[in-house]
Amino acid sequence: MQGHTIAERKASGWANSYRPETIALLLRVGLGLVMLSGGLSKLSQLLDPARRSAILELYWSPLGYVNAFFDQFLFSGPLGGLLTPWLFLTTLSAFELLAGALLIAGFGVRPLALVWGLLFWSFVAALPVVTAEGVDPELATHRTPALLVLIRDIGLSGLFFTLFMIGPGSYSVDGRLIGPEATRRSLNWDALGLLVRLSVALPLLVGGTFHGYGHIQTFGMPAWLLVPVAFALVLNVGVRVAGGATVLIMAWFLISNFDLDRSVIANMNAVKREYAFFAAGVILAWCGGGRLFSLLAGRAGWARLIRPGHLSAESSSGPSAPLGTRHD
Repeated sequence: MQGHTIAERKASGWANSYRPETIALLLRVGLGLVMLSGGLSKLSQLLDPARRSAILELYWSPLGYVNAFFDQFLFSGPLGGLLTPWLFLTTLSAFELLAGALLIAGFGVRPLALVWGLLFWSFVAALPVVTAEGVDPELATHRTPALLVLIRDIGLSGLFFTLFMIGPGSYSVDGRLIGPEATRRSLNWDALGLLVRLSVALPLLVGGTFHGYGHIQTFGMPAWLLVPVAFALVLNVGVRVAGGATVLIMAWFLISNFDLDRSVIANMNAVKREYAFFAAGVILAWCGGGRLFSLLAGRAGWARLIRPGHLSAESSSGPSAPLGTRHD
């Protein structure tokens, strides 16, 4: 059979009519809200003498976010004479807040996306965890592997790398200052769609598979709902429907976690990561997931995962359209 399968053509058909600038805007706003909410929440506590000790104790407790290795590296190693826990966390939180504002505005998007895409992996490495059988720590700590506890951060890292590849788009300060052409690259949605799909699928898959275990985020949903949506995204089957389901899951989580007794900043921080996954769900529902690693595409879809630039000799059509390409 010559040409791509119908499923493949539908999966990449978004490039004929949609603009990458809108995808960049959705990712910037979603990820920017994550950073803005987290930075505001931590700074509001760190700069308040009455609440400062509580947040520092939270971060450096056995159930916190900084293990003994990184505590020693930061405060007893080469940087020990320069940093204190308060100064370190305040500086990081200020950068987080600034990064969120800049991402939403679209200024310095690619450097920020690259830095935070890497930083989110450091949070996984820093989490205090005890998983060995028979080890009974004196104080309660995480007993679930760090990669599973912070799987949402891994998903956010993937979305940041997607934004790095797409760029800020023309709806940005970068686009105004250096011109829209300089902020845009000719990219293929096949690879980027796969990255977005996996970035969203992994938190859903972990939440469904390990539902009920300690410190596993389930988004307030049953396992039987999370797992099928995750597999649909991974296998590239009904991605637009799965993207829509992701939007509904995140919307429900955002609404159900709203508490009138909390401040606006606290409410935003309680669901901060879900802003980005909501935006990614909108993108997948709108654009599909590309053609790589597609169950419906059969052997050709799997072959493109192994050799993304390869098209079979029997195919009479060229590579899929780059981002922003229109066919009239």
